Amino acid sequence: MPVAGRSAAAGGGGGRMVLGGGAGAGPGAEDAVVMELAAGDGEDSVVTVNCPDQAGLGCDLCRTILEFGLRITRGDVSTDGQWCYVIFWVVPRSQSINIRWSSLKNRLMSMCPSSYNIPFYHDINPPGPPQFYLLKLFSDDRKGLLHDVTHILSDLELLIQRVKVSTTPDGRVVNLFFITDGMELLHTKERQEETCSMLIDTLGPSVSCEILSAEGFQQGFSSLPPTISEELFTLELDDCESSSGSLSAEMKKVQKASIKFDNSLSPAHTLLQIICVDQKGLIYDMLRTLKDCNIKVTYGRFWSDKKGFREVDLFIKQADGKKVIDSEKQDALQSRMRSEMLHPLRVMIVNRGPDTELLVANPVELSGKGRPRVFYDATLALKALGICIFSAEIGRQTASERQWEVYRFLLEDSKEFPLSNSLTNRNHVVDRVRKTLMGCFN
Repeated sequence: MPVAGRSAAAGGGGGRMVLGGGAGAGPGAEDAVVMELAAGDGEDSVVTVNCPDQAGLGCDLCRTILEFGLRITRGDVSTDGQWCYVIFWVVPRSQSINIRWSSLKNRLMSMCPSSYNIPFYHDINPPGPPQFYLLKLFSDDRKGLLHDVTHILSDLELLIQRVKVSTTPDGRVVNLFFITDGMELLHTKERQEETCSMLIDTLGPSVSCEILSAEGFQQGFSSLPPTISEELFTLELDDCESSSGSLSAEMKKVQKASIKFDNSLSPAHTLLQIICVDQKGLIYDMLRTLKDCNIKVTYGRFWSDKKGFREVDLFIKQADGKKVIDSEKQDALQSRMRSEMLHPLRVMIVNRGPDTELLVANPVELSGKGRPRVFYDATLALKALGICIFSAEIGRQTASERQWEVYRFLLEDSKEFPLSNSLTNRNHVVDRVRKTLMGCFN
């Protein structure tokens, strides 16, 4: 049954705004999601989810929190297999990110299962199939334009599913964004006008905007040359020194991780203990890997220390309810966890004819969901380097027995920062993009 009144014990203080709740009126009045918002900068907000359980729910919650631009500083997860109680302490990754807390609450509420016959959760409905839209944007070209558009769409909770960006000979930019609306309101005239008005007000009057329904939309597939595909999708951290995606000394720290199994503490569960360098989306990467491996988490606790390391304790069991005892299964899970945690994204620069192309790839969940904010972070890094993007595409490709989301950016060369004949500059771009994706700059 629901755990009533626990959100106040999560660390709320005076002056904190609370979204949801009603625990004082009894469990029947308590929301599935309660948020205690930080009273000041530098303080954690507390997100509590108290609802029926389902496989992979923790992963889905973390993915949404990451999508909204929040960092999980610590967390506590518990379930009896029917009901779960999850609490996250979160902070915005950047002061420039506009967090729509009410929308986040509604999104998390929609993820709570409603298959249980519980009358006071009648308002929790699972999201239906997404409706796709085509956003056509025409504007003058300038450095950082693509990221500025992406930033606005992110603030509006418009999720980019596919993008095609091209520059005309007269210096105009044609942006075609296939998007979905996290608020599920883009079919309304008011929501479309809000979107176009914010784009025009922020980017200037030279921008023209049009939003159309994109019925029948299908995710595009990327087709990389076999040699490039093999290097990109089989690239491991140890191989990066000999590739175009060489790591800086700072980024090599992420290779250090301790992953251990302990079957002596619980008669029914295996304790999975992880200590590693903290980075953006780490908890999401852990939980999505366990979800895809069909491993259930019954109890979990994670926190960060002052030295930038993350410590995680997870009590897990297999889908059949048994502990993870077999050494081969432990080795396979450890190898998969290490790869997915420490190397969740692939970044490299290649030649595309006479031009230079940046490639970013991330594995797609078995559920078909890609990783949040990759396009946002990649364009942010390129904007910070002053590099113009001539064209950009998002597609998917199957390789290494799994599906990948592939981001392709055709970069403009310049006298100030040449790319075609400078390995140093190329490696600098790869390092900056990778660091941004891992949360070093945001």
